[in-house]
Amino acid sequence: MLKKAEAVDEEEDQRYGKGKRGDELPKELAFRESRLKKIQEAKTALEAEVRLEAEKSREKGEAVVPRDKAQRNFTDPDSRIMPAPGGRHFIQAYNAQTAVDSAHQVIVAAEVTNKPTDRGQSEPMMEAVKVNTGQLPRQMSADAGYFSSDTVKNFTALGIDVYIPPDKIGYRETLPPAPRGRIPKSLSIADRMRRKLRTKNGRERYGLRKELPEPVFGQIKQARGFDQFLLRGSGKVSGEWKVICTGHNLLKLFKAYHQGLFGRDVLAATAPA
Repeated sequence: MLKKAEAVDEEEDQRYGKGKRGDELPKELAFRESRLKKIQEAKTALEAEVRLEAEKSREKGEAVVPRDKAQRNFTDPDSRIMPAPGGRHFIQAYNAQTAVDSAHQVIVAAEVTNKPTDRGQSEPMMEAVKVNTGQLPRQMSADAGYFSSDTVKNFTALGIDVYIPPDKIGYRETLPPAPRGRIPKSLSIADRMRRKLRTKNGRERYGLRKELPEPVFGQIKQARGFDQFLLRGSGKVSGEWKVICTGHNLLKLFKAYHQGLFGRDVLAATAPA
């Protein structure tokens, strides 16, 4: 045992240095001066972010007030504090996005953002879909977190049939039938969307989310056990997420091959229907 301990000590001395174990505090946190320097760097970065927001808001005529609880993570400054699934607690995280084909659950676009909400994310995702597949989808659906009147207006102008509820719809919730008759011209975009989702076609189209795109996250997180990023920094995290999504797609294509679907049908699946 003594010889084994001496061998381990010698190996650790060569790896970490004489008298060190390898679990010491990082150099930048080991001394008071360096700790203060690290805190000051974080403070400077937060102040720079506030100044940038102030400049953008001045262009829009908005007033900006520095946030009292603004935070910066020393381990990964690119990440942000976000509500965890279920909204009962908060975690340091990224917001992973996917666009999924409605026929075969193939991911046609994947991105990562540090924005805690999904609002405003559907537009860049549709741009990514167009880059990856060469075309925009004929139809798209997303949950209530993505809704905004501008988003619906912009997508409709591009010829996309949009299904995004302004209000959260529970899995077991059954919407009442849409009112009969001509749609009043005075209805807002949100009210028009509520009415659209209450039609038979609207209920069927939006209901497909339960069996097509939403299970993709369940397959990745639960079936394959990917529930956290291992890399740091938005660039590396984005690459890690796309590797995970590529693995998902390979499994889907492998399954399609053995089902005799490999060919035109699977290639067409890269463009959402």
